[in-house]
Amino acid sequence: MSGGRRTRTRVAVLTRAAGWRRALPGHVALARRAARAAVESASQGANDMDAGELSVVFADDATVRRLNRDWRGKDRPTNVLSFPAAGAAGAPHGAPVLLGDVVIALETVAAEARAEKKPLVDHVAHLVAHGVLHLLGHDHVRAAAARRMEAIEVATLARLGVPDPYRSAQTRRGSLR
Repeated sequence: MSGGRRTRTRVAVLTRAAGWRRALPGHVALARRAARAAVESASQGANDMDAGELSVVFADDATVRRLNRDWRGKDRPTNVLSFPAAGAAGAPHGAPVLLGDVVIALETVAAEARAEKKPLVDHVAHLVAHGVLHLLGHDHVRAAAARRMEAIEVATLARLGVPDPYRSAQTRRGSLR
């Protein structure tokens, strides 16, 4: 990161659906790289980014559907959910900032990657980055905020060698592989 020191983000990865091990054997390392790249892209230019901690949970559609129903009132699976933590409130000086959790749904994400004709590894990298940006306070409710968030996502994915997911499938090249 130019202009500042590198972030010291700790990323815990939990695999709650065994199918992830078969579908994407490198998912743990991928999640860590994508999460850290998202934090670095979002903090570009910040001179003193505190250490942060977050988790990425690789789950199945049933788990994500239950979480989506219980926390958002939407009784259906979705590709990614983000649960921001309270942050640094009450944390001792120098303690890591708890950012929150990102949960990824296997069946939905795999179906999206197939439908969009993109490598699963690229789609997962995008969704991890997207989820982490939500933990950092970004959203896509208003058009201007969505453009800012998408620009950070594209920059994050470029760090990982993943093509811009917002370009048409015909112009996509490359992969994280």
